[in-house]
Amino acid sequence: MLRAAFLFLSLVFLSPSSPAQSAEPQTRTMEAVLSEIRQLRQDLQAAAVATRKAQIVIYRLHVQGTVVERARERLENAKGALAQLEIQRRELNEQIQQFEETRNHAETEREGKQCEDFITRFKSSLEALVPEEQELRAKQIESEADFRTEQSKWERLQDELDRLENSLENSALQASDRR
Repeated sequence: MLRAAFLFLSLVFLSPSSPAQSAEPQTRTMEAVLSEIRQLRQDLQAAAVATRKAQIVIYRLHVQGTVVERARERLENAKGALAQLEIQRRELNEQIQQFEETRNHAETEREGKQCEDFITRFKSSLEALVPEEQELRAKQIESEADFRTEQSKWERLQDELDRLENSLENSALQASDRR
């Protein structure tokens, strides 16, 4: 009878705990797997968002690079036009000097008068360059400002792309550290 009571008690106390004990590790394992899957999904979503942002920034960087190049061309054109004007001014001044020397050494009054006419024409041509020079200098200043502005935008986009790249690298490192 003692044996029967012992058997009965052991069945009552040990039997129900056995299935619960084997189900408990399976439940923990399943919860861990589900948690890992959720974390992977979050990592994938974050990576997808960062990738889309990077693609947008790369596109904007490409477009901005074109804008910067056009601004650079406008600046170079303005500088070139101003340089051409300076050459033209120098040539006119040289011609004025030559005709002044010729006038000073003229043998006839007619030669002197012709030289004086050329000098007058060259001086008026020289004076006509003043407004053009002012316009070109203003254009150069504006082109320089535009170029600096566009270059600054391009640099900000470059910095943003660098930050996104670092963010993706950090996410990848964190994901690998969790495993």
